[in-house]
Amino acid sequence: MQEQQHFLDKCSYGLYVITSCDGEKLNGQISDALIQVTATPARVAVSICTFEYTHEMIIKSKVFGVSVLSTSADLKFIGNFGFRSGRDFDKFKDVKYQFGTLGCPLLLENTTAHFEVKVIKTIDLGTHTLFIGDVQDGKIVKDTDVLTYCFYKEHLKGKPHKNSPSYRE
Repeated sequence: MQEQQHFLDKCSYGLYVITSCDGEKLNGQISDALIQVTATPARVAVSICTFEYTHEMIIKSKVFGVSVLSTSADLKFIGNFGFRSGRDFDKFKDVKYQFGTLGCPLLLENTTAHFEVKVIKTIDLGTHTLFIGDVQDGKIVKDTDVLTYCFYKEHLKGKPHKNSPSYRE
């Protein structure tokens, strides 16, 4: 499997903060595992590790938010949403955000666009769940370059989290 990850690393993705909520509780995490799967209706899929707090919230609420990170995001900002659990840490404490119509927090800084998704189907992948949903309202926050996973690894020297689909030791 390690040899397969070597060539899979050549696939580049965007970097996103996937958010959700459970009543008053908010959480978000970094993800590179989001894709658009249909145009009409506008539908996306995201793969989230079953151990993640965000996973727990999406299962309960059936909604998630997506903030598309821009190249202005630095490692400190990215690290705020990765590498530690929202169960123990308020990831939104010092972050500018607004609530979408479905109740998800959507970032207003270091992001180029954001939108919310209503989950219509889940697929159990063992270690991860694939959440497929219909895109609800969204907007362009700032028309800037999108942060890709390649840019994150090559220029910011970032590493994948152990629960990332692309993680390897």
